[in-house]
Amino acid sequence: MYKNLAATLVAACFFLPAVQAQTQTPSKLTEPIKAGFVYVSPITEAGWTRQHDDGRKAVEKALGDQVKTTFVADVAEGADAERVIRDLASQGHQIIFTPSFGYMEPTLKVAKEFPNVKFESVTGFKTAPNVAASNARYYEGRYLAGIAAGRMTQSNVAGYVAGFPIPEVLQGINAFTLGMRSVNPKAQVKVVWLNAWFDPPKEREAAMALFNQEVDVIAFHTGSTAVMAAAQERGKMAVAYHSDMRKIGPDAQIIAVTHQWGDYYTARVKAAMNGTWTSGSVWGGVKDGMIRVGDFGPKVPKKVQDEILAKQKQVGSGQLKPFVGPITDNEGKEVVPAGQALSDAQILQMNYLVQGVLGRVTR
Repeated sequence: MYKNLAATLVAACFFLPAVQAQTQTPSKLTEPIKAGFVYVSPITEAGWTRQHDDGRKAVEKALGDQVKTTFVADVAEGADAERVIRDLASQGHQIIFTPSFGYMEPTLKVAKEFPNVKFESVTGFKTAPNVAASNARYYEGRYLAGIAAGRMTQSNVAGYVAGFPIPEVLQGINAFTLGMRSVNPKAQVKVVWLNAWFDPPKEREAAMALFNQEVDVIAFHTGSTAVMAAAQERGKMAVAYHSDMRKIGPDAQIIAVTHQWGDYYTARVKAAMNGTWTSGSVWGGVKDGMIRVGDFGPKVPKKVQDEILAKQKQVGSGQLKPFVGPITDNEGKEVVPAGQALSDAQILQMNYLVQGVLGRVTR
């Protein structure tokens, strides 16, 4: 779904702020701007695609009759995506958002054919004169969620249902584990790899298998609400991802790591409207308002909630960094010396699991 994070992204240099202030001379459109969105899964009640569609709705709310938005959902990565993106460009959309890593190459290909259309490759890392890239520092929220899990677990065993072993996912697993062990050194995290982003039956099956292995709190990096629903059914605890999922797991959810796209999408559509849009790359986190934790469930004591919200402020200010040594991988090798912090380049190339994770990086 959002396999960004290759070493190439380092070269992008992240030179756009997350919600960018434009400075070039504006040239206003006389007709509403047409903004297109392509989604990798159906729009469900919560999850990855829901958050991006909420971002689209935020654009409509902010710009009113100055914008007309269109979306196409459940578009497979690859040839289908290329066809849909080309159709949107042919239909006169001036800016097109493609939020899935597998859309990156199709987006770049279509962009060459439509040099006057602006493209936003969300979770991609390659740019072009009319293609910008953006992503969020999901790992910041994962670290904070790990603290919640570490405070709440009784078994000291957490589960993690993961899509693909790419750096973005490894960052999340590692940050979650480090956050958990920062308050509960005995904690361990068991990982199940799905090799899929959106497969509710497989997500549920993996969660149920983990619950049968002493897991009492679970996190996931997949696109549906199936893991949360499984936790609710089994009387376990879960960390919501992408969206607040308390409607699905009113008793199960302890915290949600949510992605906030509305401000960024609105700023980019405004830039396309007034002629100040420029290509570039964004990697925004808590500081930029693109990642947030909260939406606590009823089981979480206020003391724990206050602790996590305070640490979220520290992450936003840069005072707290998830990847600061000493850090050892789960094969006993030191990967970050004491007192050192990983650079963005090192985070983006992460290819290991930290101590405390019971699992392997499958290839």
